[in-house]
Amino acid sequence: MLTRYRVMAYVTGVLLILLTLGVIAKYVLDINGAAAFVEIVGIAHGWLYIVYLVFAFDLGSKARYPVMRQLWVLLAGTIPTAAFFVERRVSRELEAKVADPAPVAAKV
Repeated sequence: MLTRYRVMAYVTGVLLILLTLGVIAKYVLDINGAAAFVEIVGIAHGWLYIVYLVFAFDLGSKARYPVMRQLWVLLAGTIPTAAFFVERRVSRELEAKVADPAPVAAKV
């Protein structure tokens, strides 16, 4: 569950950075061929972001994240570079939970 989220976070993050650079190349630098690049990367990012949403929601629901935290994880794929930072933080948290689970209450 964590691995597939991490993979999709990196894929989504890289595609979003490429899309941002493509938009700059298209509208600011007026580079030939940038429009086609933006179209292809934009479509790829859009479809893969949906997969990211599914995996991130699954991870958040199984980790029992509060609603606002879940929203932040889901929206991280729309802010350039945010996916990398959020993924790292989520991974550290969940790996720590798995390594040191809370003690089970003694049965009476």
